[in-house]
Amino acid sequence: MTAVPHSPHGGTAPHAITLMGPTASGKTDLAVWLCQRFPLEIVSVDSALVYRDMNIGTAKPDAATLAQAPHHLIDLLPPTEAYSAGRFKHDASAVMDAIRARGNLPLLVGGTMLYFRALRGGLDDLPPADPALRAELESEAAIEGWPALHARLRQLDPETAQRLKPNDAQRIQRALELCLTSGGPMSALFTTQTPVAQENWLEFALFPADRAWLHQRINLRFEQMLEQGLVDELRDLRTRYPLSPEMPSMRCVGYRQTWRFLDGEIDAPTLYAQGAAATRQLAKRQLTWLRGWEGAIKLECARSNLRDAVARQIQQQFAVP
Repeated sequence: MTAVPHSPHGGTAPHAITLMGPTASGKTDLAVWLCQRFPLEIVSVDSALVYRDMNIGTAKPDAATLAQAPHHLIDLLPPTEAYSAGRFKHDASAVMDAIRARGNLPLLVGGTMLYFRALRGGLDDLPPADPALRAELESEAAIEGWPALHARLRQLDPETAQRLKPNDAQRIQRALELCLTSGGPMSALFTTQTPVAQENWLEFALFPADRAWLHQRINLRFEQMLEQGLVDELRDLRTRYPLSPEMPSMRCVGYRQTWRFLDGEIDAPTLYAQGAAATRQLAKRQLTWLRGWEGAIKLECARSNLRDAVARQIQQQFAVP
């Protein structure tokens, strides 16, 4: 394993390496490979992996992968609880300090961009409007009514919901849009936080040169989730925990569509179609965040020499022989 002891300018050891990218872009495989080459420890930056017993639908690394490269900040809480960007910042900061105390570097890996933003201290930088998601919320409101969407907001972001009237369509819509786009409550976006020190951070962002390549991987992965037992996993979760479809855990992509299937609202082909489509929309939102992310080295995630390109950047940045 190659050591990463100093910055190229003779300063202190680097603070962290980040690996950002949309869902299904190959982040985990690349991160595990990097951990075998460099003294890195993976810190998960994923709002779905924090939940225990939600394994298939979150594409949680299996036992063999975790034995090869342990992940911090997964399986933190039951699916009945909510997690926030502020709590992530607190937990991640403590884990990163412990990793560096062991002489290793934190490798922050994931696609929940709000969490990355929390570490940077820029939570006031709101994500842009998402026309597709906005249209979806309007369609749901036309069927269920805005009070029903207000009730959902109360589950995702109680602080914001308390300030809004149940029929305040415009504000409820925007608050839900921000919750679903960012992966956390809107109220967290306005919380002033002290950023984590970022001296010598090395940031990578994976992008697909061909959107069809990513969509194919997303479709295949959701199909595999269904084959692996996503429906049975959620059925078991509903038996073991007092869950409701408005809870943040159950609003995760894949789970909310599977919930509708278990309730008899959609059939199996529709479950696949809606789950895959929702995952593609998630990837689109993640890429929107990444395009505006300054300072990251942008790499094409399907390139054949991706691993070598990332390793070379680490070696050059930190003067590793």
